[in-house]
Amino acid sequence: MDEESQAVQPRDQSCWAALPDVCLRRVFWWLGDSDRSRAALVCRKWNQMMYSADLWRYRTITFSGRPSRVHASEFESALWYVKKFGRYLEHLEIRFLNPYNAVLTKKFQVTVRGLLSCLGKSNNRLKSLSVQHLELDRPVWRNSIRGSFIKSLSCFLKKAGRQLDHLSLKGARLTVEQGCAVLGSLSCSRGESLVSQLNIEDYFSHHLAVYSSPQFSKTMATFRSLVSLTLNYNCISDELLDGLCENNAGTLWTINIKCHVHDPHGQVIWGMSWARLARRASNLQVNFFFERVMKHERLARVLLQEIPVRGLSLRSCYFSDPDWSMRPTLTDLLPTFRHTLQKLTFEFNNNHESLDEELCFLVSSCRKLFYFKIWAFLDVRFVERILKSQEEGQCSLRTLKVRIYTNRYETNDEDRTLREIHRKYRKLIDSELNYFVIAYPMM
Repeated sequence: MDEESQAVQPRDQSCWAALPDVCLRRVFWWLGDSDRSRAALVCRKWNQMMYSADLWRYRTITFSGRPSRVHASEFESALWYVKKFGRYLEHLEIRFLNPYNAVLTKKFQVTVRGLLSCLGKSNNRLKSLSVQHLELDRPVWRNSIRGSFIKSLSCFLKKAGRQLDHLSLKGARLTVEQGCAVLGSLSCSRGESLVSQLNIEDYFSHHLAVYSSPQFSKTMATFRSLVSLTLNYNCISDELLDGLCENNAGTLWTINIKCHVHDPHGQVIWGMSWARLARRASNLQVNFFFERVMKHERLARVLLQEIPVRGLSLRSCYFSDPDWSMRPTLTDLLPTFRHTLQKLTFEFNNNHESLDEELCFLVSSCRKLFYFKIWAFLDVRFVERILKSQEEGQCSLRTLKVRIYTNRYETNDEDRTLREIHRKYRKLIDSELNYFVIAYPMM
């Protein structure tokens, strides 16, 4: 046995030594940092593979917002990584999970300052930067810490703005002045920004009427190559739409708009502003995400018929209002967009009214609709009606997700009926649909 092992060993070693670079690089790609460091000690070839640029193009750096021995070294390891491999970075995401106190926010601010400073000196290929959900308006961020972080980020964006293509600062929660200063730093070097994908959803603090700020419209006018823009409705104004039409009509493809119940959205937007933008940006598609904004009169102020609405999400969570009715929205407002709607998501508590007929009519009238998700009080046979329409060619869904709310603790009867419906339309479901349907007790 020993002689056989000795005979096989050189052959195994030669096989690993002769492993093609593409295969070895793939092995390293699946390893974590610590395992990569150990593997780099095997031989010179493996050590050289450790410094392959392909391994370090994408990076997510996560900082825990809770004091813990397990996470004690993550700040130091982040700096170590950027100093050693930061020059290869093309896509960077930084996460800071629910900071516990000012000590941790200070440590995060100092670490990120060093990290960004190092990147600014060594990296000239960064294309994507994402720093999300910082919520800088929380008390845990002291004024001095917040100010230092904003200064570091602005300085970095001044340097990286030349090659940066994607920027996401979702959930930063800044004042209008602070937010405009950070965005304005992208255009400092050349007077304009060439970022193509910009996500500033929840970028400004709650309750701010950003649409009334000339500074914001002026800052957004520096963006000249936007393909995708994500923001809140409290940022939308005629001036913003005119600026997008003038500076980005040739590139703009998607606008994602979040409208939250706590954000001011009483501004008046002229339909002609949307019509002009839609005419100039011929490929434009607009997606709306409404959070607890459900009343028909509010929705009608926002959803103007000139908007090329592709996707619509209406979520009321579990809140119920007996004075609210979804019927006018389903029958009068949303059919206006039947020629453009492709995605519909509904999550609402309609315990006080039945909407099966209205929903079936809406789905069948939107002939481009391929994605339909609904969580609501529905009759179980609603699913069968949708599947029948699909079978008869009256709709062309590719995804159907339904959660049927019930007022009972047990859903045995509903589950039995759903199984029968699935058996009846199994061939259709398996061949055409991403299908998920359940009954759910809503007490």
